[in-house]
Amino acid sequence: MIIRAENKEDFAAVQAIHLSAFPEAGESKLVTRLRENAQPIISLVAEVDGELVGHILFSPVTLDSKSSLQLMGLAPMAVLPSQQRQGIGCALVKAGLAQCLLTKNGAVAVLGHPDFYPKFGFEPSTSFAIKSEYDVPAEVFMVVELEKDYLNGCSGTISYHEEFKSL
Repeated sequence: MIIRAENKEDFAAVQAIHLSAFPEAGESKLVTRLRENAQPIISLVAEVDGELVGHILFSPVTLDSKSSLQLMGLAPMAVLPSQQRQGIGCALVKAGLAQCLLTKNGAVAVLGHPDFYPKFGFEPSTSFAIKSEYDVPAEVFMVVELEKDYLNGCSGTISYHEEFKSL
């Protein structure tokens, strides 16, 4: 398996991955809109035997009480159903978090499964006195600090790029 940066030639395959992994086209459309309107983004693909089988995207998020922080949100992520439970999603998350750190982001937020993301260091955002702009259960909105104590003393609400409102 190869994890690499997405390029323009990958767009159709990435769209197909999201369409096959989700019951509706919202995530696929969100990827397109974030590519066009959110900067900077980190967009990675997983390739197995020359075929794209997974995709992950990170885009900027903001903390209302401290807008100077460099934060990213992980979403969306998809793996072809036939390739799930083979470590592809884990590899995408690890590579994406490493890229976020390299690009000087101090923390990453995710709205996701509470049994999956903690293995990468994500903790409920309430551990940091931070909440999501969305009304979701506390255990599904998580944050990982990429820089030690990056969120120390912070509190408030994390907001995603406006394109998420279309989901």
